[in-house]
Amino acid sequence: MFMDKDANSEIQLPPGFRFHPSDEELIVHYLRNKVTSSPFPTSFIAEIDLYNYNPWELPSLC
Repeated sequence: MFMDKDANSEIQLPPGFRFHPSDEELIVHYLRNKVTSSPFPTSFIAEIDLYNYNPWELPSLC
């Protein structure tokens, strides 16, 4: 279960859910939005600068 940080509502995902998009899905639904400064299709994917954190700090940012 994930919390939608904008709306403070729970998003129900089935057990074992994995984010494993195809190359086409990444380009069409995520990367194109990033390049055009459009919002992501969902708000529970955080955007962070990986260079500002150590690897062991990343889990706490989820």
